[in-house]
Amino acid sequence: MENYLNENFGDVKPKNSSDEALQRWRKLCWIVKNPKRRFRFTANLTKRSEAEAIRRSNQEKFRVAVLVSQAALQFINGLKLSSEYTVPEEVRKAGFEICPDELGSIVEGHDVKKLKIHGGTEGITEKLCTSITSGIGTSEDLLSVRKEIYGINQFTESPIRGFWLFVWEALQDTTLMILAACAFVSLIVGILMEGWPIGAHDGLGIVASILLVVFVTATSDYRQSLQFKDLDAEKKKIVVQVTRDKMRQKISIYDLLPGDIVHLGIGDQVPADGLFLSGFSVLIDESSLTGESEPICVNVEHPFLLSGTKVQDGSCKMLVTTVGMRTQWGKLMATLSEGGDDETPLQVKLNGVATIIGKIGLFFAVITFAVLVQGLATRKLQDGSHWVWTGEELMAVLEYFAVAVTIVVVAVPEGLPLAVTLSLAFAMKKMMNDKALVRNLAACETMGSATTICSDKTGTLTTNHMTVVKACICGQAKEVNGSDAARSFASSIPESAVKVLLQSIFTNTGGEIVVGKGNKTEILGSPTETALLEFGLSLGGDFQEERQASNVVKVEPFNSTKKRMGVVIELSEGHFRVHSKGASEIVLAACDKYINKDGEVVPLDEASTSHLKNIIEEFAGEALRTLCLAYLEVGDEFSLEDPIPSGGYTCIGIVGIKDPVRPGVKESVAICRAAGITVRMVTGDNITTAKAIARECGILTDDGIAIEGPEFREKSEEELLKLIPNLQVMARSSPMDKHTLVRHLRTMFQEVVAVTGDGTNDAPALHEADIGLAMGISGTEVAKESADVIILDDNFSTIVTVAKWGRSVYINIQKFVQFQLTVNVVALIVNFLSACLTGNAPLTAVQLLWVNMIMDTLGALALATEPPQDDLMKRTPVGRKGNFISNVMWRNILGQSLYQLVIIWCLQTKGKTMFGIESDLTLNTLIFNTFVFCQVFNEISSREMEKIDVFTGILKNYVFVGVLTCTVVFQVIIIELLGTFADTTPLNWGQWFVSIVLGFLGMPVAAALKMIPVGAH
Repeated sequence: MENYLNENFGDVKPKNSSDEALQRWRKLCWIVKNPKRRFRFTANLTKRSEAEAIRRSNQEKFRVAVLVSQAALQFINGLKLSSEYTVPEEVRKAGFEICPDELGSIVEGHDVKKLKIHGGTEGITEKLCTSITSGIGTSEDLLSVRKEIYGINQFTESPIRGFWLFVWEALQDTTLMILAACAFVSLIVGILMEGWPIGAHDGLGIVASILLVVFVTATSDYRQSLQFKDLDAEKKKIVVQVTRDKMRQKISIYDLLPGDIVHLGIGDQVPADGLFLSGFSVLIDESSLTGESEPICVNVEHPFLLSGTKVQDGSCKMLVTTVGMRTQWGKLMATLSEGGDDETPLQVKLNGVATIIGKIGLFFAVITFAVLVQGLATRKLQDGSHWVWTGEELMAVLEYFAVAVTIVVVAVPEGLPLAVTLSLAFAMKKMMNDKALVRNLAACETMGSATTICSDKTGTLTTNHMTVVKACICGQAKEVNGSDAARSFASSIPESAVKVLLQSIFTNTGGEIVVGKGNKTEILGSPTETALLEFGLSLGGDFQEERQASNVVKVEPFNSTKKRMGVVIELSEGHFRVHSKGASEIVLAACDKYINKDGEVVPLDEASTSHLKNIIEEFAGEALRTLCLAYLEVGDEFSLEDPIPSGGYTCIGIVGIKDPVRPGVKESVAICRAAGITVRMVTGDNITTAKAIARECGILTDDGIAIEGPEFREKSEEELLKLIPNLQVMARSSPMDKHTLVRHLRTMFQEVVAVTGDGTNDAPALHEADIGLAMGISGTEVAKESADVIILDDNFSTIVTVAKWGRSVYINIQKFVQFQLTVNVVALIVNFLSACLTGNAPLTAVQLLWVNMIMDTLGALALATEPPQDDLMKRTPVGRKGNFISNVMWRNILGQSLYQLVIIWCLQTKGKTMFGIESDLTLNTLIFNTFVFCQVFNEISSREMEKIDVFTGILKNYVFVGVLTCTVVFQVIIIELLGTFADTTPLNWGQWFVSIVLGFLGMPVAAALKMIPVGAH
C-alpha cells in the first residue's frame, strides 16, 4: 500500500508543489462520496490561475507605465502644465483637495505628469491635509471623515460561512442521497402495506440516522472553519510605524489611511500605495505584485511605492495615497485568499488510502447485494413463485440495496483526510496559545519529522535585550555597564575621542530616539542599535543635537553579506566624513589608523593591531557581541553616486554587547538531542562569541565542529560530506552559507530541516528548508512571508514546542487511521460473509450509519485531538523516509480485526445455542451491541500504538472522555428505546454483560499484540 501511495499520491510536497501534482491526485480520487466536503481544505487552482493572470497583467501594465513616465519626464521639464482636474464636491466639503480615484491613477499609473500638475509630493501632501513632519491628526472625527472619503486598508474577503451552509454541504454526500431515496421508497411502500405508523419505522429510522450524521458532521466542520478563520486573522496582523500628531507610533496595517506618514526599513512590506518622501538607497522588490524579479530603485525622481511590495534595501519615509481595494495588491489578495492553502502530503496520502479502501468497499457492496438478491431469487425459484413478487419481497430487495449502499458509506473512509484537517486545526489553535503561529498547514506535520534545526543565535537562543557592558576606546578597555560607569569612562578618555565616538553612534545608526506618548523618550530600532544609542546617552550625548550638527547625505544600511553599515555626513564646516561600524574583524581590517590614549590619530602598527585583536577575542570569549566603530575623512567633495570607501579608516574603538542566553534554552537543546534532533547554530557573529554561547546552550559538544562562513564556502563536496555531520556552529555566515548548508543537509543527508531566520536575506534559506521558522518580534515582513511558522516570542523553547505538536499531529492521525481501518475491515467482512453464507446481513443500514459516525466524525474528534505527551520527545524522528502506515499499525489492525471477526462469527453461528436466544432479532441486536462495544474499547486501545498502558492522561482529555460517554449513552438509547427504528430489541442484563465483556476482551488482545515485535517499517 505504501508503495502505491508513494507512486500515485507522493508528488505533493509539504510546500511549493506544482499545479500538475495537485491536479493529478484529484483525478485519482474518483470514489468520493462528497466532493464539496472532501476537497474543502484543498487549494482552489482556478482562483490561483486567476491571481497569476492578475500578476501578469500588472507586470505588463507597470512596465508600460514606467516607460511612459520616463518618456513624460523628458518632455515635462520646462513645460508649463495646466490642470483639468476638478475636485468633487463631497471631497472639498470634507476639507481635502484631491479624490481617491485621482490619487490611485497617479501612483498605480506611475503618472509623473499628473503628479507634477498637483505640485509633486509636497502638493499631494497639502491636498491630503497632512504634514511630512507631523502626520495626520488623530481625533476620531478627523479619522472617520478620512475613512469615509478614502476608504479603509482592508481587502474584500469571502464572508464567514454560516452553520446551515455546512449542513447543506454535508447533505451533498452521494451515498446519503441514495439512502434518503431508499428511505423515501421504504416509507411509501411500508405505509401502503402496513399502514401508519408501523410501516414507516424502517424509513424513518434511516432518515433519522442520516440527519444525525449530517448534523454531527456539519457541527464538526463548522467549528473547524471558525478555528481557521481565527488563525487567518492572526496571520494578517502586520504592524507599521507611522508619525501621527508629531509622534512616532506603531499601528495596525488595517488602520492606515491616506495622508499617513509611514517609516519603512529593510524587509518591510509596503503597506499601501504611496509616494516616497525622503530616504536612502531604497530598492523595492515588486515580484509579489508583478512577478518581476529585478528590484526597482525608488527616489525623488521615481517616487511611486506599491502596496504589497517589499523593501529590499535602504530606508525611507512614505506618504500613503491609496488603500484597500483601490490598490492592485488589494484586488490580488482578494483573489488569492479564495485560492486557499495547498493540501498537505498527509491529507493527499489519506485521500489515497480512502480511494483504495473505497474501491474495495464498492466491490464488496456490489457482491453483497448480488449475493443477497440471488439468495432471495433462489428461494423463490424453489417455491415456484419467481414470477410473483410481493410487497414484502420488494421491501427486502430495497433493504438489501440500502445495506449495500451503507457498506459503501462505511467502507469509504471519507473521514481520513478530514481527520488530518481536524487534527491540524486543533494543533494550530493550541500552538497559537504556545506562541507559534502556523502559516502553512503542512508545516505542522512536517515539523514532527524534523531531524535538524539550524537556529540563529541572536534573539532566538539569546534574549535580544542588549546592553553595552565593555568598551575599548583609545586603547583602554573598561566595563561600562550602567550610566555611572559610562560617565566615569567618558571622563577618562580625551574629549576629542568622546566627540567622534558620539558622532559615530548617533549618526551611523538605523535607530532613532523619539518622543513618544506621554512625552516619554523612546529608542526605536534593532536591539543592537538600541544598545548603542543607550550607551551614547549614558556617555552624556544628545541625539537631536548631534543629528542637527551634521547632514546625512548617504546611507548604506547594514546587511548580512557586508556585515557592516556606513553613512556619509556633511559637517557644518562643509567637508565630508564617513562613519562605519560592523563586525569587529571586518571593520578593523579596513582601518590603518587609530585614536591613541592622548586622543591623537596615529598609524595602526602591528602591536596596536594585535592589542585590538586580543581585546576582540577577550570580549568574545566572555560571550559578548563585538562591534568596531571607525571613521574616515573624505575631504570637501563627495558624489552620491560614489560607493562608500572600503578602506583607510581610523579605528574609534571596540564595544562589547551582552545578550544573555534565554532561560530554558539549555534544557530545550537537551530535549532536542534526546528526541534525535540535531541543533546547529548559524550566526553572523564572531566565532569566539558563537562558540562561547553554543557551549552555554549545550549545542557545541567536545567532538563538534565550529567553522566560519568564508572557510565553509571554500570546502569541496567531498570535504563537506565529512564535515557537515559533525558541524554544530557556523559563525560569520552569510545568508548564502545558510542556504548552502540547508540544501546539503536536505539533499546529501536526506535530513528534514527546520531553519530559523529574521532578516530579509534569510528568505532563501527559509524557502529552501522543509520548515521555515521566522521570528515574530525581530523578524522582517519578508522573512515572515517566506516562513511556514512564525515564532511569536522569538524563543528557541517555542521551536521545541512546535516539534512536539508536529509529532503529536502525526501520531494522532496514525492512531485514528489504525482505529478506522479496523472498523472498516470488520464491518465489510462481517456483512459480506453473512450475506454469502447465511443469506442475510446482521448489521442493518441504520446500524451501519451509527457505526460509521462512531468511527468517522466521533473517532476523529476523540483520537485526532489528543494533546502531546512529554515522552513524544524521547522517540527518534520519523525523518524523510518513514512509512505512514507502519508495520506496528498493520499488526494492530490485523490482530484486532481477527479478534472481532472471530467473536462476531461465533455469535452468528453459535450465539443462539450458547446464550439460549430464540429470535434472529435478539441475536442480531447482540451482534450489533458487541460490535459497537468492540469499537469503544478499541478506541481506548488505539490511544497508544506501542505502549500497553493506554490510560495515562485519559481523564485530562475531555474531548475523548466526552465522545466515549456520548457513544455509550446513545448506544443504550438505540438498543433499549429506538428498537422500532434501528431494528433492535431490548437486551437483558446478561446479554448486556456479554456484549461489554466481549468488547472489553479486545483490550488484553490489543496489549498482547503490542508484545509481538515487528520492524518499524
